[in-house]
Amino acid sequence: MDKRSIDLQQEYKQRFQGADSYRDSVWKILCEKFFFKYISPNDVLLDLGAGWGEFSRNIKAKKKYAMDLNPDCGSRVAGHSIFLMQDCSETWQLEDCSLDVVFTSNFLEHLSSKNLVDKTLLEAFRCLKPGGKIICLGPNIKFINGSYWDYWDHFIPISGESIAECLNLRGFCVDEKIDRFLPYTMSGGKQPPLIALSIYLRLPFVWKFFGKQFLVVAQKP
Repeated sequence: MDKRSIDLQQEYKQRFQGADSYRDSVWKILCEKFFFKYISPNDVLLDLGAGWGEFSRNIKAKKKYAMDLNPDCGSRVAGHSIFLMQDCSETWQLEDCSLDVVFTSNFLEHLSSKNLVDKTLLEAFRCLKPGGKIICLGPNIKFINGSYWDYWDHFIPISGESIAECLNLRGFCVDEKIDRFLPYTMSGGKQPPLIALSIYLRLPFVWKFFGKQFLVVAQKP
């Protein structure tokens, strides 16, 4: 393992150890109550920056890949997804036009430069089929301000507008942009009741008060 992989492994353990079950339950609700509408059970999907694999384990798709440099991801997605341990800004171990969906959550801001974000999105474009979609969820710098930098491995400040523009520049067509979607973070020991999340997802008018993460969905023409 290289130093980046070891660092990722340690960062995840420090931030999320002990919250495994709760985080999995949160993603189960998100997948069943919200993200299912973007993903068909017949789709081939890549979970980009899969972390501990909560999305991969809970979303339904015909075939799933999970890409991350954290070696713990492999054991956590075993039996659910094919683990791709690699740098996302390098050529992906996937064929052209082989994916229906690329999903990424709270990941692109961890890349160390905009150039690496560009390379990653170009790989997503290459591997998606025509009509395939990319779903980007992440902290919106517009609404988080200084707390965005509370995480040592946050490098790129991103807003809903900036990621939408970046996607357009890389050849995608943005279909949907929600500037305020989910609250900011599940780290720090906060574990709101799960029923509150189910209710929250059914009340979009409430998102403008509590939402601090963007959701952008774009399509490859």
